[in-house]
Amino acid sequence: MEKNIDWGNLGFGYMRTDFRYVANFKDGKWSSGQITSDDKVVINESAGVLQYAQTCFEGLKAYKTKDNSVVCFRPDLNAERMIQSAERLEMPAFPKERFLDAIHQVVQANLNWVPPYGSGASLYIRPYMFGTNPVMGVKPADEYQFRIFVSPVGPYFKGGAKPITLRIPDFDRAAPRGTGHVKAGLNYAMSLHAIVEAHKQGYNENLYLDSATRTKIEETGGANVIFVTKDNEVVTPKSSSILPSITRRSLMYVAENYLGLKAVEREIYLNEIHTFKECALCGTAAVLSPVGRVIDHGREINFSSGMEHAGEITQKLYDTLTGIQQGKIDAPDGWIYKIA
Repeated sequence: MEKNIDWGNLGFGYMRTDFRYVANFKDGKWSSGQITSDDKVVINESAGVLQYAQTCFEGLKAYKTKDNSVVCFRPDLNAERMIQSAERLEMPAFPKERFLDAIHQVVQANLNWVPPYGSGASLYIRPYMFGTNPVMGVKPADEYQFRIFVSPVGPYFKGGAKPITLRIPDFDRAAPRGTGHVKAGLNYAMSLHAIVEAHKQGYNENLYLDSATRTKIEETGGANVIFVTKDNEVVTPKSSSILPSITRRSLMYVAENYLGLKAVEREIYLNEIHTFKECALCGTAAVLSPVGRVIDHGREINFSSGMEHAGEITQKLYDTLTGIQQGKIDAPDGWIYKIA
């Protein structure tokens, strides 16, 4: 039985569901893993995750398509990215095939929590891993736990996405050759002070520059960024310090192969962004969030798409990718992973 929830008015927050997946790493190998109803994590007070922030995570969604199937969007890429994150943090990789099987198990166990098609809501899936055994000296843990919980969430922007305002902060998001390219919890912890400060000043998010020269655009605290030129070319920053967004990669493919646009990944300099006509943030939660302006220490950079609605190309990209996810538009091979 589908849960008795007002799906149309769901916020974007945590809601406890019936089941979650847990596997433990000890003595050099992963346990078989299991579905459990226990939502409590019990670890030692000196656990590696608590002392040295040894943790990484992923985020993806399950949702119902037009034919009432329950699917996920490109979870194989989440599996691969989590392996890369684990390797960078000296954590054991959770194998790709087991990751996909765990996703399948936990969504299947919580099918009643998957919102109905057309509600605008989805089932958010959070895989994560952390060091569990006591660690005193600065070193990797020896034991780990891999978990997945799910939570139904509403659309990131209720009533449609209105263009947002970004600021160029004085803070850096990631160091050159640091951990900016992996989904480590510590990256997000570092961004919290900057985002709280931005909100206090009336901005929606921070648009970070490269730490080495502070001349090139990188990404925000929680999303990649794309731009559209006056010639309708879709451009996204190229940097070894930003997270390789699955949504961004998918949007660039859609731009070229569905919309017939040129899509380019290259270095983007702060002093050129006034030449773009559109800007948007991209990620799992909102897919695309249009940006109306960027404030650089008092200097206002406005995009011609304005502050009232998404730009024409941004809207086409959003409609096409969400259409693929929802089964209204044929998907490239391997993009849609069917659960039920």
